[in-house]
Amino acid sequence: MAEQPLLLLSGLTKRYGTALAVCDVRADIRRGELVSFVGPSGCGKTTLLRIVGGFVRPDAGRVVLDGEDLGPLPPNQRATAMVFQNYALFPHLTVAENVGYGLTIRRRPAAEVARRVEELLSLVQLQGLGRRRPSQLSGGQQQRVALARALSLQPKVLLLDEPLSNLDANLRVQMRTEITRLQRALHQTIVFVTHDQEEAMSISDRIMVMDRGRILQAGAPAEIYERPASRFVARFIGAANFLDGTLGNGIPGRTAIATSLGTLIVEKVSNGLAIGDRVAVLLRPEAIRLGPPDGPAEPNRLLGTIAHAMYTGAVIRYTVEVGDTLLRVDLSDPRHRPAFHRGDRVSLRLPGDPHLLPSESAADAGGS
Repeated sequence: MAEQPLLLLSGLTKRYGTALAVCDVRADIRRGELVSFVGPSGCGKTTLLRIVGGFVRPDAGRVVLDGEDLGPLPPNQRATAMVFQNYALFPHLTVAENVGYGLTIRRRPAAEVARRVEELLSLVQLQGLGRRRPSQLSGGQQQRVALARALSLQPKVLLLDEPLSNLDANLRVQMRTEITRLQRALHQTIVFVTHDQEEAMSISDRIMVMDRGRILQAGAPAEIYERPASRFVARFIGAANFLDGTLGNGIPGRTAIATSLGTLIVEKVSNGLAIGDRVAVLLRPEAIRLGPPDGPAEPNRLLGTIAHAMYTGAVIRYTVEVGDTLLRVDLSDPRHRPAFHRGDRVSLRLPGDPHLLPSESAADAGGS
């Protein structure tokens, strides 16, 4: 028998005047799972998180936690804890007092509070800093204090609202590791909200992509990235090139796609598409191979001109002009690859197993 979800969101809807912030959201989250809600600003992800935490009341729908309908309960009576974007630490309290605040107001014995605070400071690697004020800590340390305070009451679900957005790039990466370490050590269920696709991809068991108050697709990071349900999802989770084309007959076991750049030969299509269907061919930048322009003609090989090159250290991001089309191509480890420059002629080898979408699917209309 399948395990029942720990957290069930059923038909959640919220309006602010005429603006629809959350629209009929349905999702289930399993015990011990880290699920990220991602999407552009204004997509409804933070409103959804605040509904779960009890800070916003929905116009319709239910939040059920471990079989209990949380509808009538205020935030302090829910088995959830929220870490806000700005951490919301009490500046006049020490680190230890911040971490133990929830236990103190619930009148737990002083010895129990002190023991639990020490356990939590050790868990988030802040031993010996209990007497400092938040202003004496770095941003990463303040984030750890906020996490420890949220964990003090042992919530069934930890809610994280853009918790890393105020940190610099290197510290964000460190804190991603810290959050996943804590989640696994405690088998903690976490609902994480972010607009950072890479952040969601790196820490999540599942990702739920939102736009205009709706969940467009839910799945494991690899599924979302490799098999997006729409152009919007493909472009939001990573970079994407699209070629429009028509399915035709190829050699046995293969399918031909007629595009404006020529005919592509791909693996046999088996996802409900048929010969004659219009499709959108998804080409991830890292899946395209660049090389010198000379060489024999072969399937899926195009010729183009470098329009732009951007060196980022680990990757060179090329924009290649092929006819009237611009394709982005990412090459990793540039130290050990020949570099191309603006104006260079190059060959492009397109993958034989691209993801295909119906060209005019309803899902494509849900975003831009």
